[in-house]
Amino acid sequence: MQAARTDVYQFQAALSSRLMAWAAASVGGGLMGILLNSRSWRGFGIQSAVWGLIDGVIGYIGARGAVEKASHPENHTATQQGEESAKLRRVLWVNTGLDVVYVLGGLVLARTQGCKDAFARGTGWGIVVQGGFLLGFDLFHALHLSGKR
Repeated sequence: MQAARTDVYQFQAALSSRLMAWAAASVGGGLMGILLNSRSWRGFGIQSAVWGLIDGVIGYIGARGAVEKASHPENHTATQQGEESAKLRRVLWVNTGLDVVYVLGGLVLARTQGCKDAFARGTGWGIVVQGGFLLGFDLFHALHLSGKR
């Protein structure tokens, strides 16, 4: 029973660490794309770098929140753990839905404006890659967390 009581904070900390790793890779890859002499790669790189920065901030805040909440004994009751799991699960499912919208939006941009403009094409595909990763990431974690409860 002890493992189940601390599981949600460990889960959130691991999720946040994974998101920060993706963020670092996105920023690094994005900066390389920006430096290339290609409008398409520049658009892709800007998307990767900006999404990476945002994901890094979200991951950092999530990790700090998990550590802070885990440090308070009153947060380790079964009721509190259940409430925290439900909140995190809800956020992950909402994010999964938003990720689908991001992927579709990126595809629309790449296939419409991207036909005329290489920068728009790269931007659209950058959104598709970032949104696609986050779709898999959020879905995986939502299903994994749902399976624990």
